Amino acid sequence: RPTLPARRRVGTRGPLPPPPPGTVPGVSGLVSPPGRSEAVPCPLRGRAGGMDLAYVCEWEKKPKSNHCPSIPLVCAWSCRNLIAFTTDLRNEEEKDLTHMVHIIDTEHPWDVYSVNSGHTEVITCLEWDQSGSRLLSADADGHIKCWSMTDHLANSWENTVGSVVEGDPVVALSWLHNGVKLALHVEKSGASNFGEKFSRVKFSPSLTLFGGKPMEGWIAVTISGLVTVSLLKPNGQVLTATESLCRLRCRVALADVAFTGGGNIVVATSDGSSTSPVQFYKVCVSVVNEKCKIDTEILPSLFMRCTTDPARKDKYPAITHLKFLARDMSEQVLLCASNQNNSIVECWSLRKEGLPVNNIFQQISPVVGDKQPMILKWRILSATNDLDRVSAVALPKLPISLTNTDLKVANDTKFFPGLGLALAFHDGSVHIVHRLSLQMMAVFYGSSSQRPVDEPALKRPRTAGPLVHFKAMQLSWTSLALAGVDSHGKLSMLRISPSMGHVLDMNMSLRHLLFLLEYCMVTGYDWWDILLHVQPNMVQNLVEKLHEEYMRQNAALQQVLSTRIVAMKASLCKLSSSTIARVCDYHAKLFLIAISCTLKSLLRPHFLNTPDKSPGDRLTEICSKITDVDIDKVMINLKTEEFVLEMTTLQSLQQLIQWVGDFVLYLLASLPNQGSPVRPGHSFLRDGASLGMFRELMVVIRIWGLLKPSCLPVYTATSDTQDSMSLLFRLLTKLWLCCREENHITEPDDALIDECCLLPSQLLIPNIDWLPINDGIISKLQNKQLVRLQFGKAPGLVGHTVSSQFDAFVRAPGQPKIDHLRRLHLGAYPTEECKSCTRCGCVTMLKSPNKVTAVKQWEQRWIKNCLCGGLWRKMPLSYS
Repeated sequence: RPTLPARRRVGTRGPLPPPPPGTVPGVSGLVSPPGRSEAVPCPLRGRAGGMDLAYVCEWEKKPKSNHCPSIPLVCAWSCRNLIAFTTDLRNEEEKDLTHMVHIIDTEHPWDVYSVNSGHTEVITCLEWDQSGSRLLSADADGHIKCWSMTDHLANSWENTVGSVVEGDPVVALSWLHNGVKLALHVEKSGASNFGEKFSRVKFSPSLTLFGGKPMEGWIAVTISGLVTVSLLKPNGQVLTATESLCRLRCRVALADVAFTGGGNIVVATSDGSSTSPVQFYKVCVSVVNEKCKIDTEILPSLFMRCTTDPARKDKYPAITHLKFLARDMSEQVLLCASNQNNSIVECWSLRKEGLPVNNIFQQISPVVGDKQPMILKWRILSATNDLDRVSAVALPKLPISLTNTDLKVANDTKFFPGLGLALAFHDGSVHIVHRLSLQMMAVFYGSSSQRPVDEPALKRPRTAGPLVHFKAMQLSWTSLALAGVDSHGKLSMLRISPSMGHVLDMNMSLRHLLFLLEYCMVTGYDWWDILLHVQPNMVQNLVEKLHEEYMRQNAALQQVLSTRIVAMKASLCKLSSSTIARVCDYHAKLFLIAISCTLKSLLRPHFLNTPDKSPGDRLTEICSKITDVDIDKVMINLKTEEFVLEMTTLQSLQQLIQWVGDFVLYLLASLPNQGSPVRPGHSFLRDGASLGMFRELMVVIRIWGLLKPSCLPVYTATSDTQDSMSLLFRLLTKLWLCCREENHITEPDDALIDECCLLPSQLLIPNIDWLPINDGIISKLQNKQLVRLQFGKAPGLVGHTVSSQFDAFVRAPGQPKIDHLRRLHLGAYPTEECKSCTRCGCVTMLKSPNKVTAVKQWEQRWIKNCLCGGLWRKMPLSYS
């Protein structure tokens, strides 16, 4: 018989007596009814630390109107690091309330987009979709609205569709699952292959269209026990159906929604009384004859453990929080029961157990193998002692896969941030506890809750007046940040340490950050919350290790992630003064890759029966084989008929072509100064792949110049007979030959450097328009001092740590500005509406001034996201 780990049972000896249950003495004071597994006690005491305030943003008090927190207050955090929360706008003159929805980007929290939701009753639920681009809001009158971005702008939203269950308040809301689940294996964070660290879990969508495509929609639970499902058809119509959860409808005060791997939906409900059972239902959604159909089935229910203890039976009369531990984990649920002053938290798990068979039936029909009858039962995993009253709960969003289903976690991962959930208390404190064992991982004490760590909760004197505490809070998608809205309507951003306040060596902290950066790189999620923890001395190490891990992946995955890792390196280098110049290089590389892909895609094979390789692939192959420094000799080896384009197309691409020519000239002119302090463009001088791309583009531009000379880049030369393209191609090829093999990079010879020294006397060296300094908050948080902000007021850049080193590369105020994507000059005070990237600060016009197909193709690449993957936000006219 296998040896099982010993489990301590107190007060039981020999066979377990039948019910009624008894009280189990012990440090936790928990009730352990016979026949149930015993709860793991957690006193929620530990060392203070692991969390600190990054910034606080509050509303400006106005004489006639004021923002006040709504009751209930709700907030939601998307995978793109957009935060939505609610307040009520009170008009002192008319004495009415307007229910507002506010959406902020965590990098620009002051740039809040506030919209009158149009809800006539208080908003009870907010939910982001899996892409972070749409938001659901539901109110206490049964109205559900779907908000989406206007022109893909993060600070412009509109209500598109919705549904309603008239007069029935919505208590739970969720988008249907799309079937995508990527699990993290924390214990394999040191593996070299991304496939071992992150694995695709087999998970069925809640509903599929023809061909297996997931159907979009949402599910909601109302206070009267109804479940309503709305499906978004491809033609924009909404299919809605409503069904009762069970035959006998009853009041539902609390509810939550989770999903199973088989495509079903699980709904948990409670009437708010701790003496009533917590009910669970399975919901199946289908489409029959163009109509939505809902089927429900009752699942096993549970009673909270605290209600079975005679000493505590009436101590916690109300269930105040009911949450599944994750949207895709319907087997684990968190419950919180409270009175006016205290709370208790319990974690339960649904398990499949064998049903004992009497010996009489065993003799008639012996149970063999898997034929033993099974039954689903809720078992308590852990519970806490008496706590202060819980005001809000935030659950982790990381789909962490634990190899062991028990409460043991490996020593090197037991402090991993994604394993914890957050509890906020009425005294202003916030605790991070393990999501299964409820053991303390980190703690934050607000200004109103400063106290000795080991002082018992029951002995603390209660201060007069209400304390400031979080009424709603959300963990970021990597669990490294926590956003909370308090009882005064302020938004607080808390930084959660990767080590959870415990002493871990630098390598382990870096490993956690690197592991989460890789996860964001694979999933496409925004990584702003990870940057909160990157100090300047970590940047170089993280960039190098990130590149090493990337190079270990197969070629196909490297190609998929090629631009994402460049954008990630750029955001990291922005955090250190020693690497700030490399930010320009990384953004220039992103721009180069985009131009190369776009121009090559315009090439078309001359004959229909094309070979396996496209014209772009043959161009790359020929340019890498022929190392001649004469551009015309390289051009002869290409089929020029594949490069024939319309004259209007060539002319419309001139601005992009001009950037290629200017950048090549700038690089070659800066070669003699490579030993000076690092300047933008320095890393290109050793980057054989990028120089090879420039070389290919120079050949393409040369061929197009024969068709349309006006599309060629314009140079200001001292001699009329100077062939600038041939000169630059010759020098560029010599430089490329020095570093085309990554493992055998050689120094440029003196002859090449001498020729580059003569370039300023032959050609006018252009000024390169680098990206402006981003006006975000991340660089202000380096010293870990609290930053106080106000909604609607942008802070100044006084005290910016890196701006002084960047002054030489940035246009001064009042100088002409440029569209960074179209490479068009906008003037000193642009009159066109512009948008800027929320991450890198890239600026471009909102509407296209060009109607040529090739230019539209280029602009469509950036309609949703910037070069770096960041979202767009609309800028005011005549921005400075």
